Amino acid sequence: MEHLNKALPLFATQNPQDDGFDAYLIIATDFSKNVLKNESLSQYFSELKLLAELDANFENETSLSVINKKRVIYSPTGPVDRDQDDSRRIADAAQNAIKKAIKAGSKSPLLINASKDAFDLSDQVALLGALQALYNPLELREAKKAESLLKVDKLGYWNENKQEAEQILNIVNAIELGRIVTRDIGGSDPERMSAPNVAAYVNDLFKSSDIKVNIIEGQDNFLREYPCFAAVNRAANSTERHAGRVIKLVYSPPSDSAIDKTLFLVGKGITYDTGGADVKAGGHMSGMHRDKCGAAFVAGFFKTLSLLKPKGLKVYGNMCMARNSIGEECYVSDEIITARSKKRIRVGNTDAEGRMAMVDILCEAKEMALNEINPHLFTIATLTGHVIRAYGPNYSAVLSNGPAKADQIDVNLHRYGDLIGDPYEISSIKREDYKAIAGKSEYEDILQATNNPSTMDARGHQFPAAFLVMASGLEKHGKNSDKKIPYSHVDIAGSSGPFPGVPTGSPLPSFVYNYILPKI
Repeated sequence: MEHLNKALPLFATQNPQDDGFDAYLIIATDFSKNVLKNESLSQYFSELKLLAELDANFENETSLSVINKKRVIYSPTGPVDRDQDDSRRIADAAQNAIKKAIKAGSKSPLLINASKDAFDLSDQVALLGALQALYNPLELREAKKAESLLKVDKLGYWNENKQEAEQILNIVNAIELGRIVTRDIGGSDPERMSAPNVAAYVNDLFKSSDIKVNIIEGQDNFLREYPCFAAVNRAANSTERHAGRVIKLVYSPPSDSAIDKTLFLVGKGITYDTGGADVKAGGHMSGMHRDKCGAAFVAGFFKTLSLLKPKGLKVYGNMCMARNSIGEECYVSDEIITARSKKRIRVGNTDAEGRMAMVDILCEAKEMALNEINPHLFTIATLTGHVIRAYGPNYSAVLSNGPAKADQIDVNLHRYGDLIGDPYEISSIKREDYKAIAGKSEYEDILQATNNPSTMDARGHQFPAAFLVMASGLEKHGKNSDKKIPYSHVDIAGSSGPFPGVPTGSPLPSFVYNYILPKI
């Protein structure tokens, strides 16, 4: 874990043909405009002009050339000025270039973004895109007894402004170390990152930092404090290595800064989702170790907090780690569970375990928020397949209550997401969603879910957010309340990344730009 406490091997240079690197990766929108007409680049890379003239596909695919016995990779972004184009054009080109460099044997590539002016944060997006492709998964690091977090020895970054380059690398380093933590937890298999192992990882990660860690375990504690979480944990609790944990993190700003904002982050951490008694049949269980990416994000965000140390911001993190197992002790549909909020909840589908795992901890956060300065509550979860059906596989969806909408939390996350290549769609919670989760008989106050998969329900990612509002008691703190509490739910089922594949670390970059960077 010691290597996560060191800066990544990122180095800035003002020389685009620095001999300290073994490959030069040029990201450009138009070779003639971005390279040949750039005095700093044309003197070194004008030889590519012949290849550009002879290869009609030069501006459409990543190519490898050799100039002065060094690898030169040209990675075109494609168009960047159409209505549908966004900063991910830069990230995609950087990833393509890095993948080409690795296959060619490069161990110290230099990233040269010749399309700096395409978007406001082009260099940051390029670096984060490259680092996404360079991530060395935890289980491979451990299997090979290798400490390197990256697939190369170092990554260079060309920028003629030395001071600007150092500032950018400092931010990118902090974001990427947070994303590595997010990927380590979110992407590792259900045994390597079982709830007890996640707790051990987080304890080790923050043992020498200013992040406070408190780990709650034991079914009796859960039954008393978090009865809905306890229901999900019931089956797995009989197997010690799968027993649940609630991991609490606290970041307090430097003592010389007055707190003016408080965040509460509640992350879904289902280490494996079998569906429970409503089992995921027909091959739909594969990949369900990724159902912990919301909690993984919380840990990653705290890693970035520990590095950048924003002033005036206090953050409470909650990682709701449980395994939704099948067995004689598993909770079942039709059960009525009295939540922390004292609401009586009828279980409709045990495969809707994520909202159950989070709702009591969200209720606790609500209680604490009443005594904090300028609070904002979030749940972050790979919650529904419906959000992917609605928006596709690459977008986070943010849904806000009235006070959060008034603060434009969803608008700000959407804006920063577009800037840093971590995009959102803004969704909303409507009256139909509250109606959908209202109790259907005098026995219960709230229906947890329908009997269908979310993909088969109308508004299948919206009404779960209404459930979280109602079952936590947050409906008493809406826009008509004297004690308003802004609350937003972020569904990352699509944006968390593909399986098979590597988790993206979303929505960490957008949260960092929205909440941390304005305060450093």
